[in-house]
Amino acid sequence: MQFKKLGNTEWEVSTICLGTMNFGQQNTEADGHEQMDYAYENGINFFDTAEMYAVPGRAETQGSTEKIVGTWFKNSGKRENIILATKVTGPNPNFSYISDNLGFSRPRILEAIDLSLMRLQTDYVDLYQFHWPERKTNYFGQLGYLHDENERWVDNFEESIATIGNLIKSGKIRAWGLSNETPWGIMRCLQVCDKLDIDRPVSIQNPYSLLNRSYEVGIAEMSIREDIGLLAYSPLGFGRLTGKFLKGHDTPTDRINQFKNMARYNSPSSLEATKLYVDIAERHGLTPTQLALAFVNSRRFVTSNIIGATTLEQLKENISSFEIVLSAEIIKEINDVHLIISNPAP
Repeated sequence: MQFKKLGNTEWEVSTICLGTMNFGQQNTEADGHEQMDYAYENGINFFDTAEMYAVPGRAETQGSTEKIVGTWFKNSGKRENIILATKVTGPNPNFSYISDNLGFSRPRILEAIDLSLMRLQTDYVDLYQFHWPERKTNYFGQLGYLHDENERWVDNFEESIATIGNLIKSGKIRAWGLSNETPWGIMRCLQVCDKLDIDRPVSIQNPYSLLNRSYEVGIAEMSIREDIGLLAYSPLGFGRLTGKFLKGHDTPTDRINQFKNMARYNSPSSLEATKLYVDIAERHGLTPTQLALAFVNSRRFVTSNIIGATTLEQLKENISSFEIVLSAEIIKEINDVHLIISNPAP
């Protein structure tokens, strides 16, 4: 396994991060423990979860993923060997079962971290992340920004970040990061951190894949210059980039088939681009999965590539992608496709 520095910390995190959002929905506790065992045995020291998981978010499964990670910590005794990341939920009326006051107010953050620590059976979280912005902006499938003149959001970055600073001082968290954030949101955080003399965010978790390279436009430079590396999620586009849907090898239990509302990667242009990327992989003796993950791994601004799997065989192929180095010829062919079909799944 290869490792990179997480932001300005001294932590070396694995190039591959184990995403756990399937645990408690598509994967049982036993499945989750098996995946964590395999990941750990193969050099992965970075696990990512969230208070709202499993996905898709439902009252019946909320918190189940953190609980499964927590029982693995208890049974394995390996908590100190893992860089653990989790998230506090942003505002969304569909998730009111989590809390009546979703967002990043001081009371909500304090409530959320204590509940996460309880489920995770640990005294601290290494990386605590804001899951998505409180304000209305372009994320979760919206490429361009459209301003809402009737928006009622009040800028409370100072309250949120001051609370994060207190959690760092108390030892409940060691560092913090952002997720589904925009360039403006990142710069606002940096301004407030510097003003309040609080540790800056060390990472940002946004979607990044062959089907969505929008991160490169406004944030990649910030990742490098401000030392806020990308934790890339959905690198396989909900499995679209494995080519299994294209070849008819998918099953009714695959995420895109099982949860029809998760349609970000179903556009005609996504299907067309996927076919072209699959063709590139096959011409060069790679599987489509290897091509897609190796591309994400190769980007300088990426700190870690968050992979998730529903089977151990999928996990094995995903993890092994760190060994693959794409040639300049392959990168050129990928970029040629990107110029023709840019960001079909923002």
